[in-house]
Amino acid sequence: MSAPAQAPAQAAGLAVVVALAIVYVVWGSTYLAIRFALEGGWPPLLAVSGARFLVAGGAMYAFLRWRGVPAPTGAQWRNLAVMGLMLLLLGNGFVVLAEQSVSSGLAAVAVASVPLWMGLFGAMFGQRPTRVEWLGIAIGFAGVVWLNAGSSLSASTAGLVLLLVAPVGWAFGSVWSRGRDLPSPFMAAAGQMLCGSVMLIVVGLLRGESFDAVPTLHGTLALLYLAVFGSIIAFSTYVWLLHHVRPALVSSYAYVNPAIAVALGAWLAGERFTAHDLGAMAVILAGVVTITLARVLRR
Repeated sequence: MSAPAQAPAQAAGLAVVVALAIVYVVWGSTYLAIRFALEGGWPPLLAVSGARFLVAGGAMYAFLRWRGVPAPTGAQWRNLAVMGLMLLLLGNGFVVLAEQSVSSGLAAVAVASVPLWMGLFGAMFGQRPTRVEWLGIAIGFAGVVWLNAGSSLSASTAGLVLLLVAPVGWAFGSVWSRGRDLPSPFMAAAGQMLCGSVMLIVVGLLRGESFDAVPTLHGTLALLYLAVFGSIIAFSTYVWLLHHVRPALVSSYAYVNPAIAVALGAWLAGERFTAHDLGAMAVILAGVVTITLARVLRR
């Protein structure tokens, strides 16, 4: 009798582990992919964010409707629009804009402040992190500070401001979405991408973005990677996690992403990679482990 009763919990636990691994690895790689897409001649909001979310969201929406998934209601579309504004226009779009003058590694480091903001907003909405979760958040943030301490990463003032706003918008939208009237997780992801893509494209046009030259093959492949893996696969997985685990655990991806971004930058782009970075990554992972243990203890 005990084995069948434990099976669903074990399956759910395995699903969470796999989902977190997808978000950790794929989103950690998107910072470098954004850099390659921008260098390849693709406009930031018009294409690197807007067009790829429009294509990814449209494809997901069409597939789900073909499979018989109900379309969002009017109230659900309004909630999806708010999430598209916070997560995609502010959260993703501002990071892409920042990477025009900020290194991909620094962008990943800045986004690592998401767990702190999610803890703050979670407390405002009655989802107070436990003491152990706060400890994990503090350890992870210390690792991020160490990762960036004394580095040669450069950034413009405008880029730094964008990187300050982006994690705040992403964190607020993520916490705000919990308990709202939303469709199924995958339809919610598709709807958010559709709503967010329209906003991104409109803002891109208002900024006067255009194609100065034909994008390179390298940049185009990077954009396709962002659309398929960064948007359809990883973003859908993130929305699923928002419905199944606590905000502190969901936001732990922000601590792992800088480590992934630094490793990929060293491997594929020749970026500096030292023992200092390895030590910082170990602290970051310790923060993630602490948050995970806090979730187990809470159960």
